[in-house]
Amino acid sequence: MKQKIDFTQGSILGPLMKFTLPIIAALILQALYGAVDLLVVGQFASPGAVSAVATGSQVLHTLTLLITGLAMGITVLIGQQIGQKNSQDVGHTVGTGIILFTIVSILITAVMMFATPAFVRLLQAPKEAFADTVSYVMICSGGILFIAAYNILGSIFRGIGDSKTPFIAVLIACIGNVILDLVFVAGLHLSAAGAALATVLAQAFSVILSLILIRRRGLPFPFSREHLKLDKALAGRILRLGFPCALQDVLVSISFLAIMAIVNSLGVIPSAGVGVAEKLCVFIMLVPSAYMQSISAYVAQNIGAGQPHRAKRGMLYGMATSFAFGILLGYLSFFHGELLARIFSQDTQVVAAAAQYLKGYSIDTLLTAFLFCFMGYFNGCGKTGFVMIEGIIGAFGVRIPVSYFFSKAAEVSLFHVSLATPSSTIVQIILCSVYFLACEKRRKKEDSISYSHNTQ
Repeated sequence: MKQKIDFTQGSILGPLMKFTLPIIAALILQALYGAVDLLVVGQFASPGAVSAVATGSQVLHTLTLLITGLAMGITVLIGQQIGQKNSQDVGHTVGTGIILFTIVSILITAVMMFATPAFVRLLQAPKEAFADTVSYVMICSGGILFIAAYNILGSIFRGIGDSKTPFIAVLIACIGNVILDLVFVAGLHLSAAGAALATVLAQAFSVILSLILIRRRGLPFPFSREHLKLDKALAGRILRLGFPCALQDVLVSISFLAIMAIVNSLGVIPSAGVGVAEKLCVFIMLVPSAYMQSISAYVAQNIGAGQPHRAKRGMLYGMATSFAFGILLGYLSFFHGELLARIFSQDTQVVAAAAQYLKGYSIDTLLTAFLFCFMGYFNGCGKTGFVMIEGIIGAFGVRIPVSYFFSKAAEVSLFHVSLATPSSTIVQIILCSVYFLACEKRRKKEDSISYSHNTQ
C-alpha cells in the first residue's frame, strides 16, 4: 500500500479536500455510532434511560477525547517524519505508540471501574436514571482498550496522509453497533446496559477486522514485531505533543459535563432535551472537527518539509471551505431544531427543550470554522501547549460561568444557557488570532536575520 497523499507539493485545495472528505464521512459514522444508542433507547426505553445514555455517553466521550488527544502526538510526529522523508523512523513511532496506549487504556479502565459511581453522582444524574447511567459507563469503560486501538489506527494513517483506512474502521464499528443495539435494546430490552454492551462489542469487532485488512494491504513504512517496544525518547515526544491536546480536550469536555450537571439539576426533561441536543451537536460540529484533524496532518507534513508558507495557505483554505459548510449547518440547527430533535425522541417536551438549546448552538457552527482550523494549524506546528491554554481559558473562563449565570436566572432558558458555547469560541478565536500574528512576526524576523547572515 502506498502513501495516499503527499501534502508537501502540488496544488493545495484539491488534495486537502480529498483528504478531508473521508474524515468527515468517518466522523459522521462515529457520531452515528453514539447517536444510535440514544436513538434506539429513545424509541424502546423510558426517558430515564434516555437521560442515562445522554449523561453516560458524555463521560465516555470525555475518556475518548483523552485517548484521541494523546494520539494527536502520533499524528503530528508521523506527519513531520513523512514531511522529512524519514519513513524509517515511522515504524519505531508506531510501535512505541501501540505499547504506550495499551498502558494508558489499562490504567483508564482500572480507574473507571472504581470511580464511575462517584463521577455519575458528581454529574447530578436524576435519581431515576442513576443506576442505568452507572451501568452504561461501567460497561463502556470495559472496552476502553478497543476505543484506544481504533483511534490509534486512525491517528497513524492520518499522519501518513491516508484518511480512507480510518473511515473503513469506523464504518465497520457503526454497522456492528446498529445491529447489536437492535438486538440488545429493541429485542432483549436491556435498556441502557444493552446499548453500552453493543458499543463495546462493535468496537472489538471493528479492531479485529481492521487489523486483518491492514495485514492484507500492507503498510507504507517498515514495521515488524521488533518495532513493538517502548522507546522512552519517542514516548516522551508523543506525550509532549499529545498531552496538551488531551488535557485541553478533556477539560473542555469536563466543561460540557459541568453544563450537563447544571442542566441535570433542572430536572429530567431539560436533562433529556440537552442530551438529545448534544447528540445533534456532535453531527453539527463534525465538519470543523474533520478540518482540525486534516489541517493538523497537512501542516505537520509541510512543517516537516520546511514549508511554513504552504502550511499557512492550507489553514486559510480550510477556514473558507469549512465556513461554507457552517452556513448550511447553522441554518438547519437554528430554524429546524425540532425536526432534528424528533430523530432521537418522540416526547414533545424533550423535543422542545432540545430545539431551544440548538438555537444558541447554531451560532457556533459559523465560529468554529475559524477556531478549529486555527487549532489544527497550531497542533501541526507542534504548538499544542498554546492550544491547551486557549481551550482551558474558553472552557473555564467563559463557558461554565456563562452557563451557570443563565441557569440561575428567574426564568431559565436553555437558549440562553447554550449561548455559553459561542461566547467561549469568540474569546478563543481572539486568542488564536493574536498568537498567530505574533508567530508570523517572529517568523519574519527570523527569516530576515537568516537572510542577512546568508548575504554577508
